[in-house]
Amino acid sequence: MVFPSRFEHHCAVITGGAAGIGLSVANRIIAEGGKVAIWDRNQREIDATIARIGDRAIGIAIDVTDYRAVEAAAAATHEKFGAIDSLVTSAGITGPNMTTWTYPVEDWHRVIAVNLHGVFHATKAVVPYMLATNSGRIVNIASIAGKEGNPNASAYSASKAAVIGLTKSLGKELAKTGITVNCVTPAAVRTAIFDQMTPEHIDFMLSKIPMGRFGTVEELASLICWLASPECSFTTGGVFDISGGRATY
Repeated sequence: MVFPSRFEHHCAVITGGAAGIGLSVANRIIAEGGKVAIWDRNQREIDATIARIGDRAIGIAIDVTDYRAVEAAAAATHEKFGAIDSLVTSAGITGPNMTTWTYPVEDWHRVIAVNLHGVFHATKAVVPYMLATNSGRIVNIASIAGKEGNPNASAYSASKAAVIGLTKSLGKELAKTGITVNCVTPAAVRTAIFDQMTPEHIDFMLSKIPMGRFGTVEELASLICWLASPECSFTTGGVFDISGGRATY
């Protein structure tokens, strides 16, 4: 169900917003009256997305591992829309599917840089704008792998576990403000990120889901948009499972 005016006068920043989960969230926020700033590293996908969405969106090509670029994107977004009301950190990579002891060091650093440092960078850049208005919503995209640890995906699992910890810490730090901080821990959702995984790893993830299917970006966007909306006012530091029954705690 879409709520036509839930995001009226609302500006959302979405990292990794030109494809997959981030794009689905952007589409829904636009449909519900909001404006979005899409921060993504793929200029071609940004241009295609903005062409579809129209004048209620801007796109900024950045690498979330570069803090200065993220800081500049936050300033440009605030200048354009006058506020940053929510932040959804959807940018992420899986890294190779290999055992920990054979995992290339450079790949480990890259996964941690995008999946963890990228969330920290976006948060550090955006929170001051939210504090200025004493309001805001931050939604981090973690993973069930961050709770359970997937074999042959140690860097991804570790980075997503760290995102959960960061969410809880930041939620407590901001608890007495009007800013809430939560994360979602989906089981696998079929997006282009599957192209980074081996077929064996994809089959393993499916075998762990009691419902016997992958989630959809629309299902995940529904949860994220509630967390990113004014409706989510008394929940912070929370971890929301959307795993088809896989989550056990």
